[in-house]
Amino acid sequence: MKAAIITAAGQSPIYGDFNEPAPREGMELISVAASALSQFSKSRSSGSHYISEGVFPSVAGADGVGRTAVGRRVYFALPEAPYGALAEKSLVCSEFCVAIPDAMDDVTAAAIANPGMSAWAALVERARLQPGETVLVNGATGSAGRLAVQLAKHLGAGKVIATGRDEVKLEKLLSSGADTVIPFHLASNDPNGAKQYEQELMAEFRHGIDMVIDYLWGESARTIIVAIAKSVEDARPIRFVHVGGASREDNVQIPGAALRSSAIQLMGSGAKSVPFPKLLDAIAKVFVVAEKARLGIATRTVPLAAIEEAWDAPGNPRVVVTIP
Repeated sequence: MKAAIITAAGQSPIYGDFNEPAPREGMELISVAASALSQFSKSRSSGSHYISEGVFPSVAGADGVGRTAVGRRVYFALPEAPYGALAEKSLVCSEFCVAIPDAMDDVTAAAIANPGMSAWAALVERARLQPGETVLVNGATGSAGRLAVQLAKHLGAGKVIATGRDEVKLEKLLSSGADTVIPFHLASNDPNGAKQYEQELMAEFRHGIDMVIDYLWGESARTIIVAIAKSVEDARPIRFVHVGGASREDNVQIPGAALRSSAIQLMGSGAKSVPFPKLLDAIAKVFVVAEKARLGIATRTVPLAAIEEAWDAPGNPRVVVTIP
């Protein structure tokens, strides 16, 4: 079968032939239709993600959309190594499949599953969002951040604050669920950027904030934590949920005083911090509410044969590989 094959850890995939998986009891043999090139999928495939299996050579792709041997259309996750989603066939545990509503097409399902899951899990499973609460989404201009804004509003948030670097994209979020947007510029050649961001955050936080859904980490996350410590009233708990590290700044120097002088609750959201069945359930729920919540995600489709060029393409719009 044709597949995107990774020959060694840290390598990009090559397009070639790979042995087809054989059907087995308890496993679904999937005829794959589409698979999104999410950061999670790429890092797990190349061996750098903390739940990578480290089997090489192997087929890339951590999740996708396809049909089972009996024709059921499903989203599937974590194929059994060495089989991945970026191939004509894949082998997946039956319990790792989620039914797709008839109204949702393959490309949309493949593209929305991972970012939708991360947003739902952070808001519902970790932050325990309650109706009327105020939510700040840090890094709201990415695919997952935008969905988090939309889902927070759909799930009953009283106010949604969206932050990010791209002012044009932030302004568009005002028609997609955001009540307030705060752009920031934290480049090293702009020493006043962090201070200005902190002051704008503090002005908002004085009105009350309940949780932060963070897709960036790095300097922007540190600035938010400091702003919370300076502006939120005594002992008011703030849930800070770290979901992604799009800033590529793994280490953050958080002043101890910021933790001692606030009731901030730091937590992560993702594989292992949320039980895997709950993550699959989050995807199922996102599929169900997608139309009513007007969830949308920009996509660009490429054929499997173009995987070598598409692998390192920018993630916005989200690249979805179609098969065949």
